[in-house]
Amino acid sequence: MEHIYDVIIIGGGPAGYTAALYAARAGLDTILLERLSAGGQMALTGDIDNYPGFEEGVDGFTLGMKMQQGAERFGAKTEYAEVTDVDFSEKIKRVIATSGSFLGKTVVISTGANPRELGIDGERELIGKGVHYCAHCDGRFYKDKTVAVVGGGNSAAADALYLSRLAKKVYLIHRRDTLRATKIYHEPLLKVDNVEFVWNSTVQEFITDSRVTGIKVRNVKTGLISSIECNGVFISIGRTPATEIFQEAVMLDQNGYIIADESTRTSAEGVYAVGDVRTKALRQVVTAVSDGAVAVHYAEEYLA
Repeated sequence: MEHIYDVIIIGGGPAGYTAALYAARAGLDTILLERLSAGGQMALTGDIDNYPGFEEGVDGFTLGMKMQQGAERFGAKTEYAEVTDVDFSEKIKRVIATSGSFLGKTVVISTGANPRELGIDGERELIGKGVHYCAHCDGRFYKDKTVAVVGGGNSAAADALYLSRLAKKVYLIHRRDTLRATKIYHEPLLKVDNVEFVWNSTVQEFITDSRVTGIKVRNVKTGLISSIECNGVFISIGRTPATEIFQEAVMLDQNGYIIADESTRTSAEGVYAVGDVRTKALRQVVTAVSDGAVAVHYAEEYLA
């Protein structure tokens, strides 16, 4: 007979490993499936200053490894494999991965979400060298410097406001002539002296000298290309949740995120969504670990 776990966790970011810690510590037979390494997107972050308990900050890779070690200390197992399909239709759920098939009484989905890229030459090579996707993570490096924010939605507007309190100058670059962000952001942004709007424009090229020194933008109406000097670029054009394999298994919202409230329960009984992959207001490490603990609380109730 195939082994049946109490909890299968898909994804080894902060939400996943917190769920693994709480589940294993509660005596539940727990396995976590991770395709790369502990930490998820967090592992790519150089310095994390807003996670409690590290007065000097901590790099994301180290924090991810510590979370893994903490969960495994209580008996959680880690299997390095990519999940390719799931079946949540029965009481015992099946998770199919590149290393085999796994059965579980409950499943915690923590596959995260990836920032959308501009798709410009050199973008990936410049990550951490002037190209960023998280203002709250990396904004502190640009105190009294000049930055550009690309985007026009709520995230871009919030990033521009946040950075305006740190940077000397913030350029907000948007391909339309008005923000898509909700009205609550419009007035505060217009009142900030050091935010300049660059309307009807798209970023065409990074200007570099081992790191970003500026960008070239193209006016979509006139075709005119101009240069903007800046020390960093924060790209905030949305995120793509890693939910492709769950489209038929749980309910998703219009943006592809798994519909789950603060209980983390999904539309499938005994299946929970935690961290950046679920519908939520704030996607940070601290809210991800909170989700992991909450999910196991409800999983324990379900198993009981």
